[in-house]
Amino acid sequence: MNTIPSISAFHKLLSLPEPKHPMVSVINLYESVFIEDEVWKGFVSKYYCVALKRNAKGKIKYGQQHYDYDKGVLSFTAPNQVQYLDLKTMDCENTGYLLIFHEDFLLKHPLAKTISSYGFFSYAVNEALHLSEDEENDLLEILQKIDKECQHIDHHTQEIILSQIELLLNYSKRFYERQFITRKSGSHQLLAKFESFLNDYFDKKVSENGLLTVHQIAEAMNLSPNYLSDLLRVHTGQNTQQHIHEKLISKAKEKLSTTELSISEIAYELGFEHSQSFSTLFKKKTNMSPLEFRQSFN
Repeated sequence: MNTIPSISAFHKLLSLPEPKHPMVSVINLYESVFIEDEVWKGFVSKYYCVALKRNAKGKIKYGQQHYDYDKGVLSFTAPNQVQYLDLKTMDCENTGYLLIFHEDFLLKHPLAKTISSYGFFSYAVNEALHLSEDEENDLLEILQKIDKECQHIDHHTQEIILSQIELLLNYSKRFYERQFITRKSGSHQLLAKFESFLNDYFDKKVSENGLLTVHQIAEAMNLSPNYLSDLLRVHTGQNTQQHIHEKLISKAKEKLSTTELSISEIAYELGFEHSQSFSTLFKKKTNMSPLEFRQSFN
């Protein structure tokens, strides 16, 4: 697997001069020419990338998902993720911007710890953010400020640039939440599909499949785990794991109150390998042990 280790190396692959700053760059796609290189057939990078695509065309593969450039507007990729780029589909009139910043640029800054909270860096590429004109202009203004600040490298540079990057990420978080809400038809279909999957899973013999995981249900719905959790959180106030636990407790209460199965048997039927793990979760969610809950019906 090829590695693009630096911002400078990426600039060369786009036929661009050396970056103004070695650790961060705002790239104008219109000024870029992707050179023919084997690296595009499979590579990882050491930098974060925020891509604002305007009339851009082309196909990339990020993780296990293929993505048409012309379908999305804003997308995010994290370091050390396998990517592919099909140069044959690239359009010579691509317009847009790439903000790239090396993972080491975050060192000793609070954003190094908090950037993982921005779940969209692990969204699938087909879950890109679609912006309104005003939203796009807000982000362009931030990109212009970052680009300008790259010309000044002093002991203020990192703090100023990272504060702008953090602002961009917070705007993006707001815009994604807006997208979850405004795209009601698609969101409601996903919510219905999610609820149906949960019901079907727990109506079957769960013990044969084990505990349901966030990754399992996200994969079944063709969504990335973070995208699914963020969508659910916006519409229901709970993430995927919380919904799974809620369904587990509901099923547990049903079995405890309507059957004579032992606690261990119920735990096994719900997919738990150890009954103690089931009892711990049940008490955490209900403030009662399974046995105490059952006795409350006597």
